[in-house]
Amino acid sequence: MSGPGFETLAIHAGQEPDPRTGAVVPPIYQVSTYAQDGVGGLRGGYEYSRTANPTRTALEECLAALEGGTRALAFASGMAAEDCLLRTVCQPGDHVLIGHDAYGGTYRLFDKILTRWQVSYQPVPMSDAGAVRQALAERPARVVWVETPTNPLLSIVDLAALAQACREAGALLVVDNTFASPYLQNPLALGADVVVHSTTKYLGGHSDVVGGAVVVADPALGERLAFSRNATGAVAGPFDAWLTLRGIKTLAVRMDRHSQNAARVAGVLATHPAVTAVLYPGLPSHPGHEVAAKQMRGFGGMVSFRVRGDEEAAVAVCGRTRLFTLGESLGGVESLIEHPARMTHASAAGSPLAVPGDLVRLSVGIESGDDLLEDLTQALAG
Repeated sequence: MSGPGFETLAIHAGQEPDPRTGAVVPPIYQVSTYAQDGVGGLRGGYEYSRTANPTRTALEECLAALEGGTRALAFASGMAAEDCLLRTVCQPGDHVLIGHDAYGGTYRLFDKILTRWQVSYQPVPMSDAGAVRQALAERPARVVWVETPTNPLLSIVDLAALAQACREAGALLVVDNTFASPYLQNPLALGADVVVHSTTKYLGGHSDVVGGAVVVADPALGERLAFSRNATGAVAGPFDAWLTLRGIKTLAVRMDRHSQNAARVAGVLATHPAVTAVLYPGLPSHPGHEVAAKQMRGFGGMVSFRVRGDEEAAVAVCGRTRLFTLGESLGGVESLIEHPARMTHASAAGSPLAVPGDLVRLSVGIESGDDLLEDLTQALAG
């Protein structure tokens, strides 16, 4: 007999009714410290909320179940999760491979922070498994850091192929699964060692909470990460954990609607005369379409496109939408539009990871698809 389905886990994993009151939703344990039954006599393992908090525990148990990991840890933000993970698994002198189109915040962390800690990095086209193997052969890497789909170019990485390459080279494969969410993709099942999330995005889903998470396959690594997080302190607060857990309950139905709307938007943009290219893995013309169809349950709610003309033309389109809100972040129920080169990826300007100036990124929400298409059409008309 197979285990519970995703939707069931999202609603019930780590969320049994409260044994004292019968409350069907985990309480917000807004508490800093806990009474002990004698010195060292902890009740349920709780002593101080930086170390552990029952609301955060519920979120972590749910995330571990959804990603198929042995342990999950919740953080104050996605970048806090990335930083703790990298400082736990890397030592000064280590080398890391990152995607040549990685998220700007990830690039900034490597380029401005970790290099000062003597951790070097090399951008590699992760969608080319041969290029990754060659880079690993030329210089051993402690970590191979992957996004799929990538932010904002929506490139697709063959996770099973990369996992094999990393095992052979002795590298840790870390996958940022933020764009897909665990509903659409499970990297650990494809051979990855670690999954990271900005839970701010699809997992929270309502643009009202900031958070991050790490999910691991190896329980020993989970213990090391728990020690590091406790030592450095970037934990998710109980209310933030509760909001994220509430968002997860509707993740499946939201991702279905995000994906449906995004597919419609991509299809219309692909034939629009003001658009020169559409980047969406659900389009058969996308170079990663077959891989995405193999390893994902759907193609997600993110769409990027290039505007005919120069950078200013792309900026103008971003300024003309009425329903798509001009703003950073993504994954909420409302649709957002942004200009990556000047907004989310400004930190990569002038680097090998710089994004095209004519690129526009959409986080397609769950509003009426007809209304979204009407808004984009009028914005592109000028």
